[in-house]
Amino acid sequence: MPSGKVHDLITLMLAPPVLAVGYAATHSFSLAAISTIMFVFGGLMFGPDLDTASKQYSRWGIFRLFWFPYRSFFKHRSRWSHGLICGTLLRVIYFMGVITLTAFVTAYTVNAYSGGELPAIGEFAKSWQAIGDTVSLNLGKEIFPAVFAGMWTGAASHTFTDLAGSYIKTGRITEFL
Repeated sequence: MPSGKVHDLITLMLAPPVLAVGYAATHSFSLAAISTIMFVFGGLMFGPDLDTASKQYSRWGIFRLFWFPYRSFFKHRSRWSHGLICGTLLRVIYFMGVITLTAFVTAYTVNAYSGGELPAIGEFAKSWQAIGDTVSLNLGKEIFPAVFAGMWTGAASHTFTDLAGSYIKTGRITEFL
């Protein structure tokens, strides 16, 4: 299995081709650049190894606490963490849930101690909708698929590298190719 340095190197080496493919597919430099930035983010910060004490996990610094429940719940290299279909989608859903819960608890605590009106969870759903509407209005609806495609391909490059490494290590490289 490749080391964290190898995964990082592969992610950075693939960034220019991802930019080129993104531009060829969208004919928009900004969408291609956003996809490429999210590809690098997906490979360096948001990849499948967040379920272990990995480089990806440690890069989150103090915020790695957000990933502790994820690490505790998912077994390393399971289809839920390394899976091509579910891995990135589950991490996005998990991360958005953690951000929402953290914001809700923070707002609730601040308002409880300051005597303000306590927030309702429905208000947070409306806030996410307003954020999404603002982003769509200013950057276009294509931004969301571009962000997810970049994150997914960044994480997928990690999974494919792990698969290739496993096949090479076991001498079954012809099965992988």
